Amino acid sequence: MAIESEVLVIGGGLAGITSALAAADAGADTRLVSYKQSTLRNASGLVDVLGYTPSGDGPVVDPFDAIPSLPDAHPYRTVGVDTVRDAMAFFDAHAPRYQGHHTDANALVPTHGGTVKPTARYPASAAAGLASDDRDTLLVGFETLPDFNADHAAAHLGSAGVPFDVRGVTVPFPGDLRAGAKVTRYAGLLDANPRVSVDGTERPLRLALATRVADAAADADRVGFPAVLGDDDPAGVRDALADHLGAAVFEVPMGPPSLPGLRLSDHLFGALEAAGVRIETGNPVVDADTTADGVETVYVEKNGARIPNSADEYVLATGGLVGKGIDSDRDAVYEPIFDCRIAHSDDRYAWFDDDAFGDHAFAQFGVRTDDTLRPRDDDDGAAAHANLRAAGAVLGGYNFAAEHSGSGVSIATGYAAGTAAAEAIHDE
Repeated sequence: MAIESEVLVIGGGLAGITSALAAADAGADTRLVSYKQSTLRNASGLVDVLGYTPSGDGPVVDPFDAIPSLPDAHPYRTVGVDTVRDAMAFFDAHAPRYQGHHTDANALVPTHGGTVKPTARYPASAAAGLASDDRDTLLVGFETLPDFNADHAAAHLGSAGVPFDVRGVTVPFPGDLRAGAKVTRYAGLLDANPRVSVDGTERPLRLALATRVADAAADADRVGFPAVLGDDDPAGVRDALADHLGAAVFEVPMGPPSLPGLRLSDHLFGALEAAGVRIETGNPVVDADTTADGVETVYVEKNGARIPNSADEYVLATGGLVGKGIDSDRDAVYEPIFDCRIAHSDDRYAWFDDDAFGDHAFAQFGVRTDDTLRPRDDDDGAAAHANLRAAGAVLGGYNFAAEHSGSGVSIATGYAAGTAAAEAIHDE
């Protein structure tokens, strides 16, 4: 017997989560299946809509204002700027710890490498660190956390011309942590706030950390730490450090694995459960049965068996080339579950540019859709399957890495696909 639902979402990244939430919010009985852990765990936790134009110009000041000028094939043009706005408002409602919704303009957020990133939404933990703020800043690194070099980041920010004085300092993290400890280990200790002995004096961990930073922070208006300041109670950790230091405290977004990304993933999966979405992770969707009327069944591989799952409407949100939602061999680029068409040159040497930083064709490979995000059989707009929609990085027509648009496209197309799927059920 097939496992049944009204809407079946395939993929547990930001696009899949948003699709499932939108479908459930619209009243559909929704199921989400995902092979791997959410890619949010490897993301910075920042939510970009559009940081740069496809030609590389930027940073973009107002991403919503720039959308109408994007190429016709871009997913933002498919769903339209009003839907992008609605989708971001939907995200805001489900991610209350995020800021940036008060303005259309991008915020400029310093990152662990000392770059300044244009982003539309950012965790509350990063709010005091915006590069548009002119308060003098101290960046703090830990000897056992080599992924964040505070001196290096401060020097790069200074060279970028930020409107504040910035310097870095590296201190031992109080307690017995070895180099290479997971970011969750730092966060867990700061949540628990155990008493630790430092230089012969026993103090709560948060106070011990603030004491080690206090001298360097004496002239700073704000202090930035790597993004490890608690998991269960990050606001409490920041408030405690700020009280001890007499300065605003913020987190600097890190590379993978990212604690802000983990926090967002945990929060959104909690929202899925609260919305009644059934979730299955750890097993891949490997095949599908289709007819002229659409998709009938997909098959989840579990312990060597193929478990049938059926639904009225389906959303494909399996990711792009990196996430294996799109695959390739020496002869072709293909979508492996539904065999959705991926437009590409027959000459594989045309898939990339000779310049390593050139305009690579493969960066825009993906499923092309009609106006309702149904994958097309051909360039004339015919839908391959009437009850299948695609969302997120599996879509073609844009370069999310160059544009800094990956999160925004996932949210906008996920919201549109999930909403459209639920509406199609109600219209039947």
